[in-house]
Amino acid sequence: MLTQTQINEIRGHLEKAQNPLFFFDNDADGLCSFLLLQKYIGIGKGIPIKTFPNLAKEYFRKIKELEPDCIFILDKPLVSEEFLDEVRQINLPVVWIDHHEVQEKIPEFVSYYNVSGEGANFPTTYLCYQVSGKAEDLWIAVAGCISDNYLPDFYEEFMERYPDLSVSSKNPTEIYYNSGIGKITLMFNFALKDRITNVINMLRFLVKSKSPYDILEESGRTFPIHKRFSEINKKYTALLEKARKEIVVDGVLFFRYGGNLSISADLANGLKRKFPDRIIVVGYISGSKINISIRGGKIRSIALESISGFEDSTGGGHEDAVGVKIKLQDWRIFREIFLEKVREKNSADKKSQQHRKD
Repeated sequence: MLTQTQINEIRGHLEKAQNPLFFFDNDADGLCSFLLLQKYIGIGKGIPIKTFPNLAKEYFRKIKELEPDCIFILDKPLVSEEFLDEVRQINLPVVWIDHHEVQEKIPEFVSYYNVSGEGANFPTTYLCYQVSGKAEDLWIAVAGCISDNYLPDFYEEFMERYPDLSVSSKNPTEIYYNSGIGKITLMFNFALKDRITNVINMLRFLVKSKSPYDILEESGRTFPIHKRFSEINKKYTALLEKARKEIVVDGVLFFRYGGNLSISADLANGLKRKFPDRIIVVGYISGSKINISIRGGKIRSIALESISGFEDSTGGGHEDAVGVKIKLQDWRIFREIFLEKVREKNSADKKSQQHRKD
């Protein structure tokens, strides 16, 4: 978690800003991180980052358009050098808060806060709640943490305050799929995949919301959120059922799909819940590229090694949850390499277990 010195520094950046601009990852952890910090100071606009895996140079146009005096980057492991070069040239301060493993050299002009490697994988939402500390935003903090498969130490306080939105469990996955706050989290994830106009309207609504019931209540203001949730949930359920029927090879379930809806991470999480002992690999075809979400115990090194030889490949994430992007033409070879490395790891694990027995 953040130290008190780091918390004070981030608060100082926030309180100094007169027109902050928040770039956040396009998921519930990123969204909740933004909401917590925006509500803390009561000003600032939020921009969800839809490029994967980095914050791409194309987002610099938002800086020209909105003319902020400070940039906050939330829950994003990578930022393109071109983007940072453009920001450096106009002498704009950058505050970057993240929890992924550090994957690149951080420029000196960036105030960078990252707690990866501490053992516990604190989501960015958790870090931002340390900064904001507003009791009325407890529900937002829980939603963001649960979305990243993390049970925060303030969940018991949430259960006491919102018993009807809670389930008594220490398993964040169970909370995510079986509680009211979990439904809100899923609604956030799905609503972020709507048209940009609806996403902007949702952000405007959320920064003014006072409680989780504002989201769950179906009204004119929440109609687009509920409508989008219903639409995507139907497609998600259908894709999940289709994926469940895929043949499993060496404990690995591969599934890929196309269309106009990118929910590979949600599908990978759903499949991992149903098949906890399997490695899950879900690919979303987007033009000549394929975005791949991978779930499995200590799978990060295998995933990144499997794409290391491919041109224009990118990847990153956590030890047990990884996202990579490769060219569609490389999918078959990637699949073969990935399976071979899984076999090698399984063989090494068996030898290690036998050695311990002996």
